[in-house]
Amino acid sequence: MSEKNEEKNAPAAPKRKIGGLGRGLNALIEGSYEKKSERVGLVPHPVNSVGMIPVEHIQANPYQPRTHFDQEALRELADSIKLQGIIQPVTVRQMGTNAYQLISGERRLQASKLAGLDTIPAYIRKADDQQMLEMALIENIQRENLNAIEIALSYQRLVSECNLKQEELGDRVGKNRSTVTNYLRLLKLPPDIQIGLRDTVISMGHARALITVDDTEQQLSLFHRIVAEDLSVRRVEQLVRSGLTPKAATAENPDADPATPQVPVAELRRTERHLSDRFGSRVQVKPGPQGRGEIKIAFDSVEDMQRILHILQPA
Repeated sequence: MSEKNEEKNAPAAPKRKIGGLGRGLNALIEGSYEKKSERVGLVPHPVNSVGMIPVEHIQANPYQPRTHFDQEALRELADSIKLQGIIQPVTVRQMGTNAYQLISGERRLQASKLAGLDTIPAYIRKADDQQMLEMALIENIQRENLNAIEIALSYQRLVSECNLKQEELGDRVGKNRSTVTNYLRLLKLPPDIQIGLRDTVISMGHARALITVDDTEQQLSLFHRIVAEDLSVRRVEQLVRSGLTPKAATAENPDADPATPQVPVAELRRTERHLSDRFGSRVQVKPGPQGRGEIKIAFDSVEDMQRILHILQPA
């Protein structure tokens, strides 16, 4: 048989499997695990390793400090995961052969479920309950995607449940003691103001100015005035320093416009959510003096604006 015939009849070399660049960390892990995710239920991954784990085997983190997840942002992350895969693995601890508990990466886990993934890359490590709480809180704080109240609550849990002093807490999260103290003081504000800060109705600067007002009623009155008149942080600080809280300001200038009727922050947020769902875009409702105000509807393009205008037209 000739050499050419031998070459023709020789078994073809196995095709080399090339992972796509758009598959994220999954592609890198699958190369070394070669579909070991199918055997995850039978053989647990070793501690301090990264493996592909079925999402159905991962329990939620009971110490998760984040209480609110933006559903639109989750959908956007899910779309990104569909295209790119998981870039950064979640972190879990092993509870049993088929059971893992999430330490960090709640948004990635939820978005992966929305994207329809069966398995995701996870770093497996060993941790007791207190370490779970501390790692979850610190990981979330350091990602800087919590709102001010969630950060304050996380700091408070680290102090009370992990028995950390404020100096130790500052070292763990990379903040000085005064920053930690300022966040913890936010939890002394009335619930309405805390909700306003959580929902970004007011800023951290507004909240810090309100903390210096001793009377709760005065705090709430000034808070509603901030919302109604869209006061800047500097203006609020001036009012507090001069003692011109809402009652004092009215007494000094009786001809001033009466204060806007106080609309509960929760009602404003419900209205915004209802309108956002109606128009499929972000909507802001801002009350103004004497019952006036404005409604802002965001759009991303000319086509998006035309879509909103079509909805606004009477049937």
